Amino acid sequence: MSSYSISAILTGRAVRFRAADEQSAIAKVPVDGAVRVTFLGLAGDEQADAKHHGGPDKALHHYAADHYPVWDAELGGHGLLASPGAFGENIATTGLTEGDVWLGDRFRLGSALIEVSHGRQPCWKLGHRFGVTDMAARIVRNGRCGWYYRVIEEGEVAPGDALIRDVRGLAAWPIDRLFHVVIGGGHKRAGDALRELADLPVLAQAWRDRAAQLAG
Repeated sequence: MSSYSISAILTGRAVRFRAADEQSAIAKVPVDGAVRVTFLGLAGDEQADAKHHGGPDKALHHYAADHYPVWDAELGGHGLLASPGAFGENIATTGLTEGDVWLGDRFRLGSALIEVSHGRQPCWKLGHRFGVTDMAARIVRNGRCGWYYRVIEEGEVAPGDALIRDVRGLAAWPIDRLFHVVIGGGHKRAGDALRELADLPVLAQAWRDRAAQLAG
């Protein structure tokens, strides 16, 4: 088992984002105490766009704090990167990145059990949040995407708890490879891999559907 120190557990409320009729809960803030981990995510965490965010396969979003210094250098310094939550993540850690995390990995998050379900596909809201119009395109190119968990067993987590890997998933499908094939353009020479992904029950249904579509 591997253990990782949690930098922050974060939740957010849906608030006005860009226009009067647009809301987002991408601005997450660290919690001070214990929070319930449910099948739909952290208690008190909201999603303004239920079509594209939230649900059992996107219950928790994890983004590696390891990427923050790289982004800061690339963007020439940015205030959002001074603390966790810049990418709308619920979990922030160091020492764990997309190359280290496999599809189907299971972790103990406090007393909850969670499972890696797919990578995070970047959307336009990140560009608006950072004031960088091609932010989503940069993530597609560099693969610093983050990933999602589904909740297998509900529980509770508090700041200071560790994230403990309990079961290893599919060695053939680390998140960086999965993201490259499904989102980053790697599908063009990956017909067999796409057909494999389309039939993997552990992969989130939305990405299984996308894999099947890309496979033709």
